[in-house]
Amino acid sequence: MTAQLLASKDFFDRSTRVLEEADSDFRPTAEMMSVAQQVTHVAQSLDWFVDGATRPEGFDLDFAAHAAALAKVTSLTAARAMLDAAYTRAIGFCQTTDLSRPLPAGPVMGGQPIGDVVWAMVEHTAHHSGALSVYSRLLGKTPPMPYGG
Repeated sequence: MTAQLLASKDFFDRSTRVLEEADSDFRPTAEMMSVAQQVTHVAQSLDWFVDGATRPEGFDLDFAAHAAALAKVTSLTAARAMLDAAYTRAIGFCQTTDLSRPLPAGPVMGGQPIGDVVWAMVEHTAHHSGALSVYSRLLGKTPPMPYGG
């Protein structure tokens, strides 16, 4: 499972490396997340999955609070630091947790094996990597293929 997370991080980092600090506030439309917020959202989500898998009450569904925290982010550099920390935490979680135990009951993956959150983390990260590739192209940049050197 840690190999999947490491590959996910590598793919994300590679496909978004054309984005620079000056691109932090770019968003295709006013209601969309900025570049920095997209990266922060990925970090938030990794933490959200770990927390949801470990809290007895399960996943925190207060999405308004998550959005409020996200709205404050303006720096791609800071967002990337949050993402690095979130990946480190998620990998540690995988290395120290019985991933075969069931998730807490609830509307998000309730009762599934805890290890299923790893797939969800990878899939969610890929979704935002793709979105940021579109952002890159809108900025006139060519994102590299995520799966190669």
